[in-house]
Amino acid sequence: MSPLARFEAAARERLPKAHYDYFAGGAGDESTVTENEAAFARLRLAPRVLSGSAPDPAVTLLGCRASLPLLIAPTAFHRLACPDGELATARAAAAEETVMIVSMASTTPIEALADTGADLWFQLYVQPDMAFTERIVARAEKAGCRALVVTADSPVFGTRPRDLHNGFRELPEGLACENLRDGETVRPIEFSPEISWGHLDRLREVTDMPLAVKGVTHPADARLAAGHGAALIMVSNHGGRQLDRTAAAVDLLPGIVDALVGAVPVTLDGGIRRGTDVVAALALGAQAVLLGRPILWALAADGEAGVREVLRWFRTEIEIAMALTGSPLDPSVVRRC
Repeated sequence: MSPLARFEAAARERLPKAHYDYFAGGAGDESTVTENEAAFARLRLAPRVLSGSAPDPAVTLLGCRASLPLLIAPTAFHRLACPDGELATARAAAAEETVMIVSMASTTPIEALADTGADLWFQLYVQPDMAFTERIVARAEKAGCRALVVTADSPVFGTRPRDLHNGFRELPEGLACENLRDGETVRPIEFSPEISWGHLDRLREVTDMPLAVKGVTHPADARLAAGHGAALIMVSNHGGRQLDRTAAAVDLLPGIVDALVGAVPVTLDGGIRRGTDVVAALALGAQAVLLGRPILWALAADGEAGVREVLRWFRTEIEIAMALTGSPLDPSVVRRC
């Protein structure tokens, strides 16, 4: 049994059902949740041989060096999984030398996470109150975040049947979205149907942090994002949590890479469960991948130690898969079955 399977089983056993389902669930029939992983299972590798080099798994993105091409995706409410919550995740990221993308819906304030020494990027849902949005951005920048990740695929909340069935509507007493504190009040997260490219232009004006756009699934939007100053594109269907029946993230990746023609780097979010998945994504043009639910399972199972174990396990699998696949890593080494 892989560490991921072991940790997910432990998380299912230890967490209240409503909290496990919040992390595991998705929109609609959850077909996109399933398809994100199933799409990788349809990929096969055609290794290159006698390349005479050992590929280096380290990557530098937006001025941050990660020791492996795997970043921690922005996921909410880590203190539902573990009392130390995002602090444990950030400490693990620092120890294993990778980037943690902090969710705006973190249950630990960004300032406390900055004290861990991890390289942090900050994920943002643009709020209808743009002045409040700009205060959040300024706070993240002051805390030392190295990049701003604007989630673009959430003009409204997706419908998640598990949460509706479980009546999961708010955090338990004592927990809050700490990055949404505005004076003495913690504001609710609000999605805005009016979010547009103009908001991205405005954010470029109010921060010196490079901007990444997360939630891109269409080549035309990738080109638009680059044209509006995005420094990195994140191909993502929100882990299947927003719109069900969206195509698998890895199936969308090649079209977006082709549309950008190298203008800005691309990362992939969704369905990564093995080192061979990472290598396939790299061969198809991603510079790195994001890891979401597996981090939460590890956190629920064994806190910081669990997250470090998962990252080390991925590192080993990636290094072996890269060595055995050879170089160059390009689309010619990927086959679909």
